[in-house]
Amino acid sequence: MANDKLAALVVVALFGCMAHTCQASYGYPNPMPPIPSPTPPTAPALSLNYYSYSCPNAEAIVREAVKNATDNNRGIGAGLIRLFFHDCFVRGCDASVLLDPTTANPEPEKLGIPNFPSLRGFEVIDAAKEKLEKECKEVVSCADIVAFAGRDATFFLSNGMVDIKMPAGRCDGRVSFANETLRDLPPPFANVTVLEAMFQAKGLDLDDMVTLSGAHTVGISHCSSFADRLPADPSDPTSMEPTLASSLQQRCNRGGDPVAVQDVVTPRDLDRQYYQNVLDRKVLFKSDAALLSPQTLKAVEHNAKNPGKWERKFKDAMVKMGNIEVKSKANGEIRKQCRFVN
Repeated sequence: MANDKLAALVVVALFGCMAHTCQASYGYPNPMPPIPSPTPPTAPALSLNYYSYSCPNAEAIVREAVKNATDNNRGIGAGLIRLFFHDCFVRGCDASVLLDPTTANPEPEKLGIPNFPSLRGFEVIDAAKEKLEKECKEVVSCADIVAFAGRDATFFLSNGMVDIKMPAGRCDGRVSFANETLRDLPPPFANVTVLEAMFQAKGLDLDDMVTLSGAHTVGISHCSSFADRLPADPSDPTSMEPTLASSLQQRCNRGGDPVAVQDVVTPRDLDRQYYQNVLDRKVLFKSDAALLSPQTLKAVEHNAKNPGKWERKFKDAMVKMGNIEVKSKANGEIRKQCRFVN
């Protein structure tokens, strides 16, 4: 009964947004697919140092690939963190987001509206997998590579401040559908009710949602993802800060779909600045501004004002997310190439 009531609230919240056609500016369909009910965890246990005997250099190889990429472009690091999130939220952490279109499946996850063309970092996973296959043939899963890459990108972008102990042992999934991305990935126009329900469906709680939203302290976004927040609305207490809104409106009016940094204060670093930006209304998405809601405001304030607090919580939340619907050998495989099933 509680889930039924929550689902009803989500429908009201989401359709309230639909009534104002907020999806249109994002390219999202109307109506949106319903949020799935929470599923009980059935994943196999993961463990630290999983490859210590079967492929001792596995984690070092992934870290080297991520370091090479982030040294050249820190934005790729932000892309790898997002890649991990988008993988885990659709069918679990099974590397289904990496699968390319084929004749048998012309529309995999990576072509879903939330992923295409904005999702980045695929070439880093390919580079790591190629080297791993030479070192330890058909041992290290693509799903674990994605998890390690998200961990390592976090380490480098935080300048070593966030060092996640990421367990492994995931197998790769064999199924990937673009239409499931809309159902499972939180849209940039979601309010707190929708966000809470979508995270709850994956076994994550409200504080996990606030914590993982902090990844928006790095990376870029296309104007189409926040165009409905421009110009600033003086009557809305969660509206974007006027000076930032004016600057972004000038940028976004240049034509095409330009990009903007998500954190205007420390755009290159993964840090707690995001939460101060939320309080100062210097964030891009409606889903960011939604954290000013009474249910989440206190957590935002604590993260903004207490050095080290968010960093510790982010480490735990990333590991927790990495356990979503993990595949075993019974329903997965170790891919030879990350872009194709065996």
